[in-house]
Amino acid sequence: MTNDKGIFIKNIYYMLSYVFQLLKQSNYESVAAEEFDKVQDLFAAILAKGVAKQLKQGLYREYVTQHETLSVMRGKLDMTETIKNRIQRKQKLACEFDELSENNLFNQILKTTMHYLVRDKGVTNEHKAALNKMLIFFDGVDLLEPSSIAWRRIHYQRNNKNYEMLLNICYFVLDGMLQTTEKGDYKMATFSDEHMARLYEKFILEYYRQHHTYLSEARAAQVKWDLQGENDESMIRFLPVMQTDIFLRLKEKVLILDAKYYGRTLQKQFDKYTLHSGNVYQIFTYVKNQDKANTGNVAGMLLYAKTEEDSTPDCVFNMGGNQIGAKTLDLNKDFKLIAAQLDTIAEQFFGKVEVN
Repeated sequence: MTNDKGIFIKNIYYMLSYVFQLLKQSNYESVAAEEFDKVQDLFAAILAKGVAKQLKQGLYREYVTQHETLSVMRGKLDMTETIKNRIQRKQKLACEFDELSENNLFNQILKTTMHYLVRDKGVTNEHKAALNKMLIFFDGVDLLEPSSIAWRRIHYQRNNKNYEMLLNICYFVLDGMLQTTEKGDYKMATFSDEHMARLYEKFILEYYRQHHTYLSEARAAQVKWDLQGENDESMIRFLPVMQTDIFLRLKEKVLILDAKYYGRTLQKQFDKYTLHSGNVYQIFTYVKNQDKANTGNVAGMLLYAKTEEDSTPDCVFNMGGNQIGAKTLDLNKDFKLIAAQLDTIAEQFFGKVEVN
């Protein structure tokens, strides 16, 4: 089996490589050439390469507060503990000081992820052996309880920027795949829809950024409400934010793409299959508020990831002068075909333009 939820695992790698440019570097070439039966094996292979490179550069260290009882003063004196020592006739000083340490959240997450991957049946012996070699160098780093990891505490700066891709892979494993069993143990499940949806969205945006450089804009932009007359700012804040997934512009023409990754692409009502009504209302609202002058130069497209359903939407309508439609991106095809689909979507709206 070389797919996860109907997606070629190799294509998950390609999507990751667009979101994280580090995967296009030479040390990951062997990973790109491999075939994977399980997505966790792919993540194990990426981590094995990435952590090995990080070890050559040195593990990230940051100042961590230490509490120790010493014979000489170091850092700040902990008066409460020092008084306790004197009462117990211990001629020691309780000190609190900061020390550069590898035992920080970044390395703890790396170690915890590798710890669970080497225990998973979906990871090959080759990649388990590679990870076990890495774990030797994390002897002084603590393991974490996966459910208690404070992901929002992670902030990147110049000294730890190269951890960003590795920790995102860890996030996919620990937050997106690892599940608690009835016995309180952990087991690896399939890649979660929530995390896959986010990767799918980011991949499409990065694809257009990297290959359609003729575009004057390729970003995740906000659409402003087309409000008439004077409006109280204190009231405007109650309106929901219209945040697009992919906003493409070429001169006066704008194409808004909304990436959708669902278990089921269509909804069933009264024995009839239709597009999800909320999705259609959403893209229609984005387009109409962006095209304030009613020029027809703004279009919207729902871009669904193909599921195992037989029926897949491929339609474009003229709604009040604007093109609005839905298409399906088949992630279970050769990646060249996926790229061609994305190129065709841009070409059909912006016209034939030379792409990279």
